[in-house]
Amino acid sequence: MSQTFFTLAIQPRFNETDGLGHINNTVIPVWFEAAREPVFEIFNPSLNLAEWNLIVAGFTIAYTAPTNYGKPVEVKTWISRVGSSSFEVAQQSWQTGKMTAEAKTTLVHYDYAVEKSVPIADVVKQALLHLTGG
Repeated sequence: MSQTFFTLAIQPRFNETDGLGHINNTVIPVWFEAAREPVFEIFNPSLNLAEWNLIVAGFTIAYTAPTNYGKPVEVKTWISRVGSSSFEVAQQSWQTGKMTAEAKTTLVHYDYAVEKSVPIADVVKQALLHLTGG
C-alpha cells in the first residue's frame, strides 16, 4: 500500500449549521467517524456488524477554527500509534486551506463474545503502519 493516509470530502449540510452560522461542534466527530471507515475495513473488510471487532476506548478533539456551511471540508485520517491490541487514529478537518479541527481516537481490537481486547494480527499491524503519513 503506497497511500499513507485517507481523505474524505464532505459538503456541509444546512441542517448541520448552528445559530452562530457555524457547523455545530457535535457534527465534526460524526464526520470523523465516517472518515474512519477505510480503517474499519482493514479489520472487517465486509463491514459486517455481526463480525465487528473494534471498540472506541477514547476520543479527544480540538476545534481550531470555525467550520462553515457552503464550503467543502476535507477530512484527513492516518494512524498515529499502533500497540499490541489498540491503536490511535489521528484526524484533521480542513476548509479553505485552514485546519478547523483535529482529533485523536483510540480504538481497541475487541472480541465481543468474551468482552476482552485481543492482539492485532501482524498482517493488520503492517497495514496500519503503512498509514502513518499524516
